[in-house]
Amino acid sequence: MTKINTVLFDFDGTIMDTNSVIMQSWQHTFRTVEGKERPEEDIIGTFGEPLYVTMEKLLPQISVEEGAEIYRSFHHDNFIDLIDIFPGILELLEGLKARGYKTGIVTSRLRHTTEIGLNKYDMEQYFDVIVTCDDTDKHKPDPEPVNIALERLGSKPEEAIMVGDSMFDILCAKNAGVKAALVSWALAVSEEDKNGENAPNYIIEKAEDLLDLLER
Repeated sequence: MTKINTVLFDFDGTIMDTNSVIMQSWQHTFRTVEGKERPEEDIIGTFGEPLYVTMEKLLPQISVEEGAEIYRSFHHDNFIDLIDIFPGILELLEGLKARGYKTGIVTSRLRHTTEIGLNKYDMEQYFDVIVTCDDTDKHKPDPEPVNIALERLGSKPEEAIMVGDSMFDILCAKNAGVKAALVSWALAVSEEDKNGENAPNYIIEKAEDLLDLLER
């Protein structure tokens, strides 16, 4: 196997626990538009999608712009208070940088809130490149976001691994010819997904397990 020298991370649900703010932002949107909340399963199944794609699918009765404004208003006002970093992530990032790995974020989130989350924990210093939905017209599972990150890092697909929490991440990686690792704390991936034809190459039980995997 070609030696991995590049590690790409999804943001939401992978390095940053944004599950609560996403859930509450959607429920606020549903209450505003429909007068009631929806089952959490309706929301979890969309984790990893760009907001406009999900909005068009879940609330076709209003424009995506109107829905996004309702969602983002609540999201913006509550984001910093409702996010947290997953256990072991800071130590993992420090370890990767100390060992000379190239690192990046590939997310369907807006750059502005991505940077707010990173800055809360002083994490931006650990990433050589950040690719958000502002950088591309094509989104996961299309390979373009990963391809952009690889190009900016000067890395080849066979030298890289993508770490994520949804099948959008896994398929994006595979479509780009990059190895895919799924975090075990993912909410939106079923057992069938984990073992089916599009299964990830690896499942990371704890953040520190990634270093062990890369150093084998």
